[in-house]
Amino acid sequence: MPIIRLEMLSGRTPEQKVALAEALTRETARIAECAPKDVQIVFAEVAPTNWAVGGRIVGNGVAQSTS
Repeated sequence: MPIIRLEMLSGRTPEQKVALAEALTRETARIAECAPKDVQIVFAEVAPTNWAVGGRIVGNGVAQSTS
């Protein structure tokens, strides 16, 4: 049973999550040769203030130095 954990910045709409779940389920089932009902997806939303890229906190869309 495939389990996908998708971490992303918070702010996606429910409609976007549905579209992601449908696409990820469809393609995972196809490639893994399993039933779509066996694919599980966990959306883990992270606040921008808890996400860093290249040593900088993403914040509110503006990269902020951690030092």
